Order: sequence, then structure tokens, then C-alpha cells
Amino acid sequence: MTRTAAHNQRRPFGRLVTAMITPFRVDGSLDCVGAAALATYLVDEQGADGLVVSGTTGESPTTSDGEKDLLLRAVVEAVGDRASVVAGVGTNDTHHSIELARAAEKAGADGILVVTPYYNKPPQAGLIAHFTAVADACGLPAMLYDIPGRTGVPIATDTLVRLAEHERIVAVKDAKGDIAETSWVTRRTDLAYYSGDDKNTLPLLSVGAVGVVGVPTHLFGRRTKAMIEAFERGDVAAALAGHHALLPAFTGFFRTQGVILAKAALNLQRLPAGPVRPPLVDATAAEIARLREDCAAAGLSLGTAERAAHAEAVATTHGSAVCDTSDPAPNHQ
Repeated sequence: MTRTAAHNQRRPFGRLVTAMITPFRVDGSLDCVGAAALATYLVDEQGADGLVVSGTTGESPTTSDGEKDLLLRAVVEAVGDRASVVAGVGTNDTHHSIELARAAEKAGADGILVVTPYYNKPPQAGLIAHFTAVADACGLPAMLYDIPGRTGVPIATDTLVRLAEHERIVAVKDAKGDIAETSWVTRRTDLAYYSGDDKNTLPLLSVGAVGVVGVPTHLFGRRTKAMIEAFERGDVAAALAGHHALLPAFTGFFRTQGVILAKAALNLQRLPAGPVRPPLVDATAAEIARLREDCAAAGLSLGTAERAAHAEAVATTHGSAVCDTSDPAPNHQ
């Protein structure tokens, strides 16, 4: 159980979890000090209860194991006990995922995020074996990540029910988009469900979800959290109004790959982000212009002088050192 949420098993990682981008320097090198500054901003200013480090939004396919370890340690040190830190450890190689899970525990993570193995398309029996082996490998609570649009394989309802029997499999990041099946899982298990698609957060709350693992929450965290809290206290009208107000951002951040536009938005705000790594490409001028329109429609003007001044102050406080990313081991993918 996590440091910050041991008292609340229904929400093992809180309500608002941000899938954090990984800041890079202009030359593409890892920026651990920038990551610490961004993590602090997300927790202290955007109200994040938890952060996912080295998830897909953190460009985990293109960071080495050594970089993942450095990044995780920097974020854990930055946020301390103020938020849960969940390490993305999922790969399509069970042995590699086990190695990453054990390394995450040593680095001080509060939990692990384990995505469905991608590309090799295992059967449901293979999913059970994979998730069980990773959960058995360390003492951290695990969140499963169900996103068949990327992995090619959904986690079936009966599989989730069976996996819920494992004492350390406690949550699901749900990007399946099948609310009926999610309803059956929340009816049959105690798994804590987190929306993995920001625009579906409110609908999923209605069938038993407890929060979101979000991307627009980098800049719309407090308002997203307010929407969740309104629903929880029974003010459905306020929750719906919040959802409608945020819908342009929920849509706008994903007009192309979400990391690309999340980093573009943060760069406009002068917050640590930097470029993306290939095969991703940075946002075009047209994409940035549309992103500005989407965020303005959601009530946020990107790149204002006030935000830039604040971000520069944050960066000054945390310095601008570059990580030592020497990694003698090969970069497993």
C-alpha cells in the first residue's frame, strides 16, 4: 500500500493521478532536475494525488532502464510523502517487467503500472501468468493497464475478476472504452478503477470508478479533481458542468499523439518538458495553434506572461542540471 493512501484502500493512489511526461533537454538527454520541478508543480499546484512515471506518456519505449531508474528516484525525492509515485514497468517481456518492478521497489516507488503485453498478443491465460508473475516479483501494489487499442489484446472481464484475487493487484487503468464490461468488473471485484481516457472519467465514475490517470491534468488537474469530488458528493450537475467545460481540453490534447501535445502545452507554459524522442515528432505550428484554441475553449490561455514568470521561478528554484544517464546495460525495449 502506498505511503499517502494507506488509509484509503478504495483509492489506493488517490483520485487524481497524472501520467507524467518525461522532460528532456534540447539535445534529447534526460532532465532529472526538470522532472523534479515538474513533479513538484503537478502535486503542489495541480493537486495530483499521484504520478505515473515512465508510462507511455513518459515515453517509456525510448528511455533506457538506467534512465527510468534515475527519473523515478528524482520524482520520489521531489514529492516525498505528498503523493504516490507509480512506476511504469510493463513490457511485452515478462522477465524484463519483473526486473523493472524490482528496480522500482528499490528506487522507492509506491506502486507499479503494468500494461498488457503488446504486439505478441498473448491469450488470456498468458495475461494471467504475466500479471501474476510481475505482481509476485515485488511487494508493491499493482495497477493493471487495459488499453487494447495499443496492445492489441483486451483484458477480459473474467481475467480481471481472477486477477483481483491477487493481494497486490489493486487497481486498473481503464482505456478499453467498454463501460458495460467495466460495470461488470466493478460489480464483481474490489478493484479500484481509474479512467485511462480523460473524456471518459465522468461516465466511468458513474459505474464505480474512483478517479483518473490523466494527461490534460498536467494543466487542468485541479479542475478535473473538482469534477470528481463534485460527483462523489452527489452534485452530478456540477460534475457534468465541469466535464463539459473541460471537454475541449480532453479532446484537444489527443488530436495527435498525447505526449506530443502535452509537451507542446507545457513548453508554452515554460514548464519542464522539452522535445519528444523519435519516432515521435514535435508538434507542428498548426497543431500548436489548434491546441491553443482548444485550451482557450477550456478556459486556459497557453503561454501567458503570468504563467511564464511562475514557471521560470520554479525552474530557478530547482536548478537545471542534467542527469548522468550512463547505462552500461542494453536498452531493453
